[in-house]
Amino acid sequence: MTPTIEQIMRCYRIVAQTERMKTGRPGETTVANALNGTAKVCQAAGIELSEPVTALTRKRIDLALASFMNHGLTRLTAWSYVCQLRAVFAKWSQPYYADAGWAVPPLDLPTFRAKAPRYVRPSAEMLTRVKAWYKRQTGECWFAATMMLEFAMRNGDVLRLKEENFIEKDGCHFLNYTPHKTELTSGRRVCWPIHESIWQKFEECGGLFCLDITDETFAEINRELRSLGFRGSKASYELRKICIDHIYQKYGAEMAVSISGDDIKTITHYYADIAQPNIGAMRIIDLL
Repeated sequence: MTPTIEQIMRCYRIVAQTERMKTGRPGETTVANALNGTAKVCQAAGIELSEPVTALTRKRIDLALASFMNHGLTRLTAWSYVCQLRAVFAKWSQPYYADAGWAVPPLDLPTFRAKAPRYVRPSAEMLTRVKAWYKRQTGECWFAATMMLEFAMRNGDVLRLKEENFIEKDGCHFLNYTPHKTELTSGRRVCWPIHESIWQKFEECGGLFCLDITDETFAEINRELRSLGFRGSKASYELRKICIDHIYQKYGAEMAVSISGDDIKTITHYYADIAQPNIGAMRIIDLL
């Protein structure tokens, strides 16, 4: 039996919960995004959700991509919807669909690929504005901004923080956690020292129990950073990029990997401006 797209979407929501209990993935936000992307691709391609899943052909998905871009979306955003659609047909989901007695063919995706441009460090003027903005932050916004700017955390990881993620070793405090995005791939654990001044202010706030960090906290940070001149729906991510870029330039690739939890290939493309070293003029001959 070949299911309809609507049936697949309903089943995906249910089996994702089962898979999450076993492996911790996919997260609720991932599931919501996957279903949203699937609906948007179908709408852009003129496909009814009541049609069989075989209606999702390469040509019709290509048509959706063209429609997205004709309506002003960037190549990267357009392709992100297709990636969300692809998540509904992920390899882990196939056994569940087979258990339901469905024959679900693999997606034949267009050869279209869109890769985010390499990271370019903000100007010195922009960084000065960010520094002044950060110094004005208090309470929840200060904590959320600090976790991103000083420790390169992602929004979601900040929201998942618990008291046990702050540990003490040899009289020093450390942030200790595994980034959710890479826990099933690299599995790198971040253990980064917390500067005494940051820890002192954290304690003055009363610790995590007295801080109510929500999605609205990041929405507020996004709005304020966009007012400084940053673009994009996740302007707060620029804080993470600034942190990783400066660690990379000051302390090298290994330290950038340590604080970010990402591999070096990801760092040098998305998070560090390797084309603009921030060291002074030098003569190699003087090093010989």
